[in-house]
Amino acid sequence: MANNTEEQQQHNPTRTSIMEWKHMHPLHQIAETPTHKLLLKQWLKEEELINSRIALKETQIDSTRKEITMLYIFFFLFHSTTLMLLFNSSSSSPSSCHRSWVPSLCSLLFSLGMIWALRYKSDVEVHMEKMLLREKEDKGLLGKCVEELKKKGLEFDLLKEVDALRRAKSLRVEAKEVRKWSSRDFVSLFFFSLACFSLALTRVILCS
Repeated sequence: MANNTEEQQQHNPTRTSIMEWKHMHPLHQIAETPTHKLLLKQWLKEEELINSRIALKETQIDSTRKEITMLYIFFFLFHSTTLMLLFNSSSSSPSSCHRSWVPSLCSLLFSLGMIWALRYKSDVEVHMEKMLLREKEDKGLLGKCVEELKKKGLEFDLLKEVDALRRAKSLRVEAKEVRKWSSRDFVSLFFFSLACFSLALTRVILCS
């Protein structure tokens, strides 16, 4: 009987090695398999790159929002200062109505420039937010694959999982919402209304 057992073990070395692999921890299986080990290293490195890109985009979004805030401040500061100076000048020289087109034109050009800058910066902010969302989605997909690889070990199907990851990235379609009006449109309309009000107030101050 002992001889038969020894002969069976000698004739079935593959089966014995497979059983040993199954009893090993998945991380040990990955460490002993060059393909799985290389794939895990590549995915972990890609995760680090995605994290650095996410941090960079978050910093850029914060910087853009600060610039938008500064544009708001400059808009209100310019018009408030201009109206105060015009009011003081009209008090000292009442016959300045015929020259009211000069400050009105300057105010209009400045307002249009500021509105364009605000709209441009808002578009940049929205674009960066979409890119940030896409990077976070890539991070989520890659994180799931890494967890599955660590959990399954050699049972992880490289071709199937890698192809699924590529399809998830390539077939991803951004949801396009059809909106007639957005918050940026209302902001632009609000500042345009303020610009028109400032023009009318300038005329009133200089010609009253």
